[in-house]
Amino acid sequence: MTKKIYVLHENNEWTIHLEKRLQELSLPYELWHLDEGTVNLNEAPPEGVFYSRMSASSHTRDHRYAPELTGAVLAWLEFHGRTVFNGTEALTYELSKVKQYLQLERFGITTPKTVVAVGKARIVEAAKQLHTVPFITKHNRAGKGLGVQLFYSIEALEEYLASDRFEEPVDGITLVQEYIKSPEQFITRAEFIGGKYMYSVRVDTSEGFELCPADACQIGDLFCPVGEAPKSNMKFQVVENTYPELIAKFEQFLAASKIDVAGIEFIVDAEGKTYAYDVNTNTNYNADAESIHGTYGMLELAKFLGEQLNK
Repeated sequence: MTKKIYVLHENNEWTIHLEKRLQELSLPYELWHLDEGTVNLNEAPPEGVFYSRMSASSHTRDHRYAPELTGAVLAWLEFHGRTVFNGTEALTYELSKVKQYLQLERFGITTPKTVVAVGKARIVEAAKQLHTVPFITKHNRAGKGLGVQLFYSIEALEEYLASDRFEEPVDGITLVQEYIKSPEQFITRAEFIGGKYMYSVRVDTSEGFELCPADACQIGDLFCPVGEAPKSNMKFQVVENTYPELIAKFEQFLAASKIDVAGIEFIVDAEGKTYAYDVNTNTNYNADAESIHGTYGMLELAKFLGEQLNK
C-alpha cells in the first residue's frame, strides 16, 4: 500500500487550500474528518505521515467532541510509532490557553496577567484578584475570539454576567486578563512550519477591534479562506521580523511543546513591550498578504509534509 499524508481535521473549508497544494505537488494524501467516528485499538494504523489540524473552536461548528476523538486517534498513532505532526501534546496546547501561557512564560515569553475562573460566580472574584482595569474576559478553550469582552469596571462585568449576553465557555473555564493596548492598533502573528519561523503578518485592528485589540476577536474569521474578504487588502501585511529574540524564544517554546505548525499572536504596548496571548495550532493564511509577499503558507506546509513522507 502506498504511504500517504493523512490530514486530521474537522472543517473542510479550512483544509481546501492545503488539499490544492498537495494535489499541485502530486503528493498522495487522505483527509480524515474527525467530527465523529471510531478507533479500532486492535488494529494498526496505515503507514504514512499524519498531520493534525484539529481546532479548539470545533464546538462552534457542532463538532463538540472532535478534539476528544482526535486525541484518541493521535494516541493510537503515536502508540504504533507513526510520524505525527501536531500530535497529542500539541493538541493539549490548542485546547488550553492556561497551558499555553504557563509554557510561554517558562521560555521567558511575557503573557498578559491572567486569573482563571471556573463557575460564573467566580469571574468577578477573579477580576478583583487581577487588581487592574481595564481588563478582558475570554474563553480558555476557544478560537475566533470566543467570549472576548472588554470591561472598564467590576460593575460593568457584573452587569454582563447578569445578562443574556454572557457566553458559557465549553470547558467551563473563563480567563480574566489585563487589557494590553497597542498604540498603533495592530497585532502580529508569527507563523511557523516544521517548528521553524516562516514569516510574520501584521493585522490591522483599527476596524472591529475597539472592544478587544489585545485579543484579535475576528482573527479566526479573517484568516479563514472562506466568507467575506477583509475590507482592505492591507488588513493583513507580511512584514519583516523586527523581533528576532522573541521569534527565537517562540521556536524554543514550540520545540519543547512538540508543536510543529502554528501561528503565535503577540501585541506590543506603548513602551514597546511584547505580550504573547494566543498559540493557534490550526493556522490559516491570508491570500492577499501572501500574494504581495510571494510566500505561500499552505504551499510551504505541503512541501514540508512531502519531504517528511519521502524520508
